[in-house]
Amino acid sequence: MITETIDWIHSYKANGRRPDKERLLALLADLGNPQEKLPCIHVVGTNGKGSTTAYLQALFTSCDYRCGTFTSPYITYFNERIAIDGVPISDDELEELCQAIKLHLEKLEKRYGRLTEFELVTALMFCYFAKEKPDLAIIEAGIGGLHDATNCFRALAVVCPSISFDHTETLGDSLSKIATQKVGVLDEGVPVIFGAFPKEARDIFYAKAHDMHSPTFELGKDFQLRRQEQAFDFSYQAFALENIQLAMAGRHQQDNAALAIMTTLVLSEKFPKLNPKRYLDTLKTVQVKGRTERLTANLVIDGAHNEGGIKSLRDWLTSQYSNQSVAILFAGLRRKPLESLLELLAGYDVSVTSFSFFEAEQLDNYPKSYPRVADFEEWFQRAKADPSTLYIMTGSLYFIAEVREHFLQEKS
Repeated sequence: MITETIDWIHSYKANGRRPDKERLLALLADLGNPQEKLPCIHVVGTNGKGSTTAYLQALFTSCDYRCGTFTSPYITYFNERIAIDGVPISDDELEELCQAIKLHLEKLEKRYGRLTEFELVTALMFCYFAKEKPDLAIIEAGIGGLHDATNCFRALAVVCPSISFDHTETLGDSLSKIATQKVGVLDEGVPVIFGAFPKEARDIFYAKAHDMHSPTFELGKDFQLRRQEQAFDFSYQAFALENIQLAMAGRHQQDNAALAIMTTLVLSEKFPKLNPKRYLDTLKTVQVKGRTERLTANLVIDGAHNEGGIKSLRDWLTSQYSNQSVAILFAGLRRKPLESLLELLAGYDVSVTSFSFFEAEQLDNYPKSYPRVADFEEWFQRAKADPSTLYIMTGSLYFIAEVREHFLQEKS
């Protein structure tokens, strides 16, 4: 049964965040090093990894390449984390992989200790892609990069949409330390495509690229985008693509799409079927669940769970809804700096709530200055009763996943 299989995978979650590449590399070696058998792009960074991965997958798939993706966390169901051309791994395939990998775990765990869940899922993903042999796999890092479980292969390119504060207990308390972790995945000669970073993070990327003799492609320096009201133009040297429209809102999504376009140009010699004439129609259809996703005309969910995500949400609201009433419902995880995140939303009508995830912050622990909503179902009812106000539900992606599932069940 697939439920039992996924429960078995989740049983490894209790091992927490113990990065140990030696343990995972030993398992992969025992499995025949599947990570060495396919071409991959590595997507790292604080925010924008999921959207950039989605844009990349759509562009390659639209040009007739089979394209695998590895993402986290999942929003609707577990299988979507491992997919080919947007189609999640089937229940039968996932069960078969888990049965096969169990045969290798007892010996491994006697020597190295028990895996983390992310290490286990990373190994399952590489085994699946090695078996299915897609033309390309786009691998989204978990936390950081240097010590991340995904840092076990040589990439065709490294893509980094953003650097901001998140997971500081693991990655460090400065942007330079965080950037060092992210760009730590870079191997000798591998091109790196990255966004417009603060100077201290940017300097780290250039220093690492110099040491690795890696070509650099920086948004705003090597390739450009010119923003319009609802679209943008992209240019790189003599190449230009105009009037690019996206399904996902916000300037940060334009940046993410520009990074994806640039990555295809960097890899065009290796993937000669890439055809920019298809890009405009493709990009306007890409939507990632839980990222500025509109559930109704005036109800939006957005997994803005850290400083960079909140700032992007705020920028979008400022640019598009400065003359409209906006109400925000926030719920986060207790390990996050929730008070400082909420302060970034000053000026808006902000309420707080909780949800059923085991790491969710309890309602009583939020600052008393914020109105409390006992049940987020109440927010749905408010939105129905007040169509003139834009209602936003934001915070942890686990919260967004729960909200989205509840909404779809209610709708059906």
